[in-house]
Amino acid sequence: MTVREILQLGNPQLYERSEHVTFSELDSISEIVDDLHDTMMEFRRKYSVGRAIAAPQIGIMKRIIYMHIDSPTVFINPTLMNLSDELFEVWDDCMCFPDLLVRVRRHKHCSIEYRDEEWNLKSLDLEDDLSELLQHEYDHLDGILAVMRAIDGKSFTYKNQLKLHTPQT
Repeated sequence: MTVREILQLGNPQLYERSEHVTFSELDSISEIVDDLHDTMMEFRRKYSVGRAIAAPQIGIMKRIIYMHIDSPTVFINPTLMNLSDELFEVWDDCMCFPDLLVRVRRHKHCSIEYRDEEWNLKSLDLEDDLSELLQHEYDHLDGILAVMRAIDGKSFTYKNQLKLHTPQT
């Protein structure tokens, strides 16, 4: 139950692929989840954003995603499946570069299969913003950052400059 340092863009650890959690490690997961929760809530308090965080973002190279929207959900060893052909564009933000936005394309629909904290196998069908969110966090498990998925070289802006990229009505 600690607020951990969030690794920042450029930290080589962010580009590493995370290891699967084994059943024998399950007892240690609750402490990691507590740290993910506390770290994300502190980030949310500071920046007023933050719906999910992946363990590699705090230097824990395990395939764990913590999401807290209406209630907490822990994804252990998740697998993304059924990625739709239909894509959409979004300005993506990340706790690893809190002032920067990156324009990326994400699948509009996908499914995720995972283990919960009791090691039960579960799955969810996701669409739109939740599909984008879990794709973003899943990328962290594979050492992929949103900046690596930028649509082109002009797909970057600071958050305070976003209004310059929004069509005027």
